[in-house]
Amino acid sequence: MENTKIKKSLKNIVALTGDQAVAEAMRQIEPDVVAAYPITPQTEIVMTFSQFVADGKVSTEMIPVESEHSAMSACVGSAAAGARTMTATSANGLALMWEIVYIAASTRLPIVMPVVNRALSGPINIHCDHSDTMGARDSGWLQVYAENAQEAYEDVIMAVRIAEHQDIRLPVMVCQDGFITSHSVEGIEIFDDNKVKKFVGEYKIKNSLLDVDNPVTYGPLDLQDFYFEHKRQQSDAMEKALKVIPQVLSEYNKEFGRNHDLIEEYKLSDAEIAIVVLSSTAGTTKSVVDALREKGIKAGLLRPRFFRPFPRERIAKALSNVKAVAVMDRSDSFSAEGGPLFSEVKSALYDASKRPLVTNYIFGLGGRDIFPEDIEKVYKDLEKIAKDGKVESRINYLGVRG
Repeated sequence: MENTKIKKSLKNIVALTGDQAVAEAMRQIEPDVVAAYPITPQTEIVMTFSQFVADGKVSTEMIPVESEHSAMSACVGSAAAGARTMTATSANGLALMWEIVYIAASTRLPIVMPVVNRALSGPINIHCDHSDTMGARDSGWLQVYAENAQEAYEDVIMAVRIAEHQDIRLPVMVCQDGFITSHSVEGIEIFDDNKVKKFVGEYKIKNSLLDVDNPVTYGPLDLQDFYFEHKRQQSDAMEKALKVIPQVLSEYNKEFGRNHDLIEEYKLSDAEIAIVVLSSTAGTTKSVVDALREKGIKAGLLRPRFFRPFPRERIAKALSNVKAVAVMDRSDSFSAEGGPLFSEVKSALYDASKRPLVTNYIFGLGGRDIFPEDIEKVYKDLEKIAKDGKVESRINYLGVRG
């Protein structure tokens, strides 16, 4: 009887890479249109999905284009016409989309775009860091960062509901770490197709370009008279997203037996020192936290799941009882003020009545490996900061040659 239970619990577990897992989510969602161009390390997403199209497993209109600029342009037209629309990209591909990425957000089109994080050129590098999506952090897109392939799969499903919510209507980037997550094979629990389709529902647009009885214009000339108001509406939508996203996550958690939230707190309730980090590095950090806890060191981890909208109040509350915090960035802002996550966390803590000492570590640029001993060093530094009551070095570069 026990063996039967084990088999039943494992029957939906499939060995997939992170890219393949995202393609499976797209198959289950079955968007009306996917316009995409291949770029390493995202290629496997559109390659796998295009095979689903060729095999007749989905009725999606697959549009192969000549560049990522064209891919996002096609997505804008498709979404404005009322079609549920998706694409995927990485690094330089996202950079080539730049002009249209802003247009997609400004015209409030709920496009979902998996992004496999990769370093931006130059020099040319195909490996992981977060410089691509962090460069687009103020484009008006929502951003969610996955720790592993299972999360990447589930984030794509949730992103559809979030993007299309009437109080949001903004596009969403679903981010996972290039090669580290995208090309590593994991056991992924694939949900029932019908349950996924029921959860995402149908996409119903209010003002379609194809509604000839109620004609509308998308992306017109918008000068001093209304441009400011439209930007304010975008800002309001991002603010509303902080309230709407937890509602969608709660519904998803109830339906699929999960526990997704805006942030993840790992052994943080009694922590004296903590790291804040995004994506796959959080998994390595958890193992270090466990090892330090066995030694009696009260270490913890805070992982923001969503970077846009930025859950400022939740982060400030989660860190309120910690003595010293290291924010780890897999990208540099080149502002001489540290990485983008560091800047956001510092800002979140500014108005807090209780706030920790904060330092920044830039790491892993261009895919450079981060090892448990590197993270142990960060916690050791934090112990000294907590003991001395001061930060000696505000911005640090972890694992770089001198």
